[in-house]
Amino acid sequence: MKRIFNIGGASFNSIIHLDKFPLPIPVTIHDCEFKETVGNTGAGKAITLSKLGFDVTFHAMIGQDIYAEKIKLFLDQPNLNFIYDIDPKGTERHLNLMNQKGERISIFMNSISNDPAIDYNVFGNYMKSSDYVVINISNYCRNVLPICKAKGKSIWTDLHDYDGKSTYHQDFIEAADYIFLSSDNLKNYQPFMEKMMNVGKKLVVCTHGKEGASALTKKGWIETSAIRAYKIKDTNGAGDAFFSGFLYGFSKSYSLEKCMKYGTIAGGLCIQSENIANDSLSGKVIENEYLKYYA
Repeated sequence: MKRIFNIGGASFNSIIHLDKFPLPIPVTIHDCEFKETVGNTGAGKAITLSKLGFDVTFHAMIGQDIYAEKIKLFLDQPNLNFIYDIDPKGTERHLNLMNQKGERISIFMNSISNDPAIDYNVFGNYMKSSDYVVINISNYCRNVLPICKAKGKSIWTDLHDYDGKSTYHQDFIEAADYIFLSSDNLKNYQPFMEKMMNVGKKLVVCTHGKEGASALTKKGWIETSAIRAYKIKDTNGAGDAFFSGFLYGFSKSYSLEKCMKYGTIAGGLCIQSENIANDSLSGKVIENEYLKYYA
């Protein structure tokens, strides 16, 4: 089993599904689908990667509250070692408004501390013993970027809906070797991806939802279409699933074209689930889906 150290991003979320987003006027909505569940980028990757057969160690900040207990229970999964530090601000919580297109408005109801007083050096041993290191863009994770570099490890990161100019993301952009992002807020994504390759990145991947995904390597562009057969129930976690499916293929030394297809499958399986990872996901399932759609 390949070992992964994945750090940053676990929350307990309230999710409201609407036919369409409300107009910016006072309104009462009488009918909606509502649920509460674990979410966030680190948790999504941790669950999906563990289901795909990786030995995952995942760190996040949580509180001493009922939401933290729900997260710990949710992450009590095979192949998944959840380690955490306590944040006095409490567990991170989001309110996600979803429409029928799968678009999302995310409101942070409670954020974790920006720079918690924890021992960051303990993560060095996890990094050293891992085949892959995934550093998510939670603010406290900035502090582990130089530790990872000092261990000689490549950094995988996910910029999510980066807009091409946000200074918040800059430390992660500069440190990362493998970059993933979406084009939600960066419609003209090609120049950014080309710039990243010009400054020495090994790979940049940009997802476009139902329009597929693009990758740029030193050899050029790779375009992958979405699989239309996957029907949307909930798009939360789809980007993390794509990332995880890609890394699954990458860990097996598949071609990058094939890795993109595995990412597409994992993302497609995720949107068919009401959770941040499809409950039925496994290495066998993703391989069977590959044969179904691409063989």
